[in-house]
Amino acid sequence: SMWYQRRVREHKTEMDTKLVKGLVMDHGARHPDMPKKVTDAFILTCNVSLEYEKSEVNSGFFYKSAAEREKLVKAERAFCDDKVQQIIDLKRAVVGDSDKGFVVVNQKGVDPNSLDALAREGIVALRRAKRRNMERIVLACGGTAVNSFDDLKPEHLGHAGLFYEHVLGDDKYSFIEECDNPQSVTILIKGPNKHTITQIKDAVRDGLRAVKNAIDDQKVVPGAGAFEIAIYKALEEYKNEVRGKCRLGVEAFAEAMLIIPSVWPRMLAMMLRNAL
Repeated sequence: SMWYQRRVREHKTEMDTKLVKGLVMDHGARHPDMPKKVTDAFILTCNVSLEYEKSEVNSGFFYKSAAEREKLVKAERAFCDDKVQQIIDLKRAVVGDSDKGFVVVNQKGVDPNSLDALAREGIVALRRAKRRNMERIVLACGGTAVNSFDDLKPEHLGHAGLFYEHVLGDDKYSFIEECDNPQSVTILIKGPNKHTITQIKDAVRDGLRAVKNAIDDQKVVPGAGAFEIAIYKALEEYKNEVRGKCRLGVEAFAEAMLIIPSVWPRMLAMMLRNAL
């Protein structure tokens, strides 16, 4: 089975609609120094907080001096820095001295200090990704989504041949393409206005449902009047086995089946004349 998503954008023409064999996300990296494009990239999908969070219960720092306060802040910061360092260590282990890319897609937040550390290592980090995108990344790129960095291994990483960020107006889009064996793909629908996009969405949905039904039923009914002509021929043969007035009914029904195929040429002629 394969999952797909429809990503819609009012831009260019309907002829620019395309199939992306990967994923398109409607957000980009949150640090200006991070690469905008990487190739042969490892993809780490995670749901781990990389930012300072307030506790669920009321709490506070009590200190006697500035030095003691600084010590408490460093201890709190170290908890987050350790998790960032685990990502950096994994990146160094799998990438080494090569020019391969490394992308982190996190469902939770990443604070500015963590973004700085990742950017210095050439790591692309996306934060607050939607849950449905997290599930699709694993299907498209492989690997495993992790909820903790305590047992982080290279086997948890997915892979994509190309990752890049595309800016359109004030919006950023991240493309993950050239996946090895994608089980989730994206139909990127483009159009000059909402009306055109709606028509394309309906056509895509109808087409996909028709393909799904054909696969489920293991049967295909041809169009363009072929089905009606086949019924006509079958009824013409069958009427020879019928006696009496019933034969006239079979013959009338067979002739009625030819109305649809006969209308097609006239419709095409009118459409061609209007086009000219």
